[in-house]
Amino acid sequence: MSNVLVSPIGPDISCQSWEIEGLLRLFLNSIDPRVAESSKDLIVYGGRGKAARNHDAVQAIIHELQTLSTDETLLIQSGKPIGKFRTFERSPRIVNASSILVPAWSTDEHFRELISKGLMMYGQSTAASWAYIGVQGVLQGTFEIMGEIADRHFDHTLRGKIVLTSGLGGMGAAQPLSVTMHGGVSIVVEISEDKIKQRLKNNYCDIKVDSLQEAVQLAQEAASAKKPLAIALVGNVSERYREALEIGFIPDIVTDQTSAHDLHNGYIPSGVTLEQAAVLRKKNKTHYHHLIKESLTLHDKAMVSFKEQGAILFEYGNNLRNQAYNAGFKDAFNIQGFASEYLRPLYCEGRGPCRWIALSGDPEDIYRIDDIVLEEFKHDQRVIRWIKYVQEKIYFYGLPARTCWLNYEERERIGFIINEMVKSGELSAPIAITRDHSEGSTMAAPYRETEKMFDGSDIVADWPILNAMLNASAGASMVSIQNGGGVGVGNSVHSGMTVIADGSDEASERLRNVLVVDPGMSIIRHADAGYEQAEKSLDKLYMGKR
Repeated sequence: MSNVLVSPIGPDISCQSWEIEGLLRLFLNSIDPRVAESSKDLIVYGGRGKAARNHDAVQAIIHELQTLSTDETLLIQSGKPIGKFRTFERSPRIVNASSILVPAWSTDEHFRELISKGLMMYGQSTAASWAYIGVQGVLQGTFEIMGEIADRHFDHTLRGKIVLTSGLGGMGAAQPLSVTMHGGVSIVVEISEDKIKQRLKNNYCDIKVDSLQEAVQLAQEAASAKKPLAIALVGNVSERYREALEIGFIPDIVTDQTSAHDLHNGYIPSGVTLEQAAVLRKKNKTHYHHLIKESLTLHDKAMVSFKEQGAILFEYGNNLRNQAYNAGFKDAFNIQGFASEYLRPLYCEGRGPCRWIALSGDPEDIYRIDDIVLEEFKHDQRVIRWIKYVQEKIYFYGLPARTCWLNYEERERIGFIINEMVKSGELSAPIAITRDHSEGSTMAAPYRETEKMFDGSDIVADWPILNAMLNASAGASMVSIQNGGGVGVGNSVHSGMTVIADGSDEASERLRNVLVVDPGMSIIRHADAGYEQAEKSLDKLYMGKR
């Protein structure tokens, strides 16, 4: 095989079933140079989120999948295949655990030591579970958040409003699009000009500028004209935010999506270039971390100052507040979290990020499913607006894919429809149906999805473990459990699942089960915590005898 690995496309398969072939294609798609953040390093996104531990493990995974029987289950431990056992044809073909440490040792220090010994890898969320689909994967979550802010504070639109944020990596690049989708203007600070060039090339940003003054002028002109605009501003976030305060620029909304969850590799301190940071990490780690603490404190103080002067402020799940608090800024948690503030009502109704991936490699398969979604859910204007917008704005890289926030009834319905389309030949090959990990029961993350739970159960991690075990029992093709996610080692436990819709009756049954129990667990989790909306959704769920 060549050194550059990409997913096969078309109808021919190298595995014993389409279910196994589908998982192989998802794995190779995750490390495709067009999809991954750094394919040569096997880093999918998030600074260090990997799909496999090392290149030897990549070849081993490919070999094991191509020789796996339809009644066997492959075990993957932190990105390395470690064995397979005969189970049942309806059992998962892969069970996968990544980055899991005994709680008392679940720290970055211990984790880095294990990585240096070649014993683990960081799985992020959809990296280790091979469900990453590029920026689109996180885009709708950001779209939903910005929509909630628009509905609550700005008469249902962001037209005429300016958002100041930072980070244009694999997650952060969703921010400018999510703002312009609601008619607003964004200024996104990014220190890497390479990342800015890539986002301009992909049409996620409209223009690059080198000075804050120019960015502010362009933003204010666009906002006055009620025109959407996405501005990429070169610079360091800590410096640029303080500079904005100094010139008296107070945006309407402020957030941040730098890789603050990974201070050693992902966060660049004030006064340091990317090249200098790479040297300091190796030559003077102690001094480098001292600079990070200083920068984090100033960064977070600036964000709180924006809030004190009238901006809407929230942390977007990168553990920034906790990192700044640990660095010595005791008011860091004056910033609210995105999940507890804006997404929890959606979790309570079992609504979350479902996604489907065309294993054929043919974009027309996704567009055919789009047409069905537009017809089937025409009563839901949020879904309609989303599909029409991403059709226009999102380009496919690697295997074509679509994501859409649907509730448990809608997910069950679309799963059945997709499988029937495969069966009838309307789609040219099977479809992988999966999701993001940011859901109500799949994440235990007290600084994100489970922050400020009504009953105080923020740190209870039973739920994602139960979710994974239930998905395995219900017939998922792949089930994963991971530690860390977007908030760093020791700060979350989460689970993932994938089902391959291959057009068979068995797949139809699997999909019906998994696509109900997965979001259904979110309803149960929040009903158990005392949320009235979830209790009502639970009554409806049980009345349907699901």
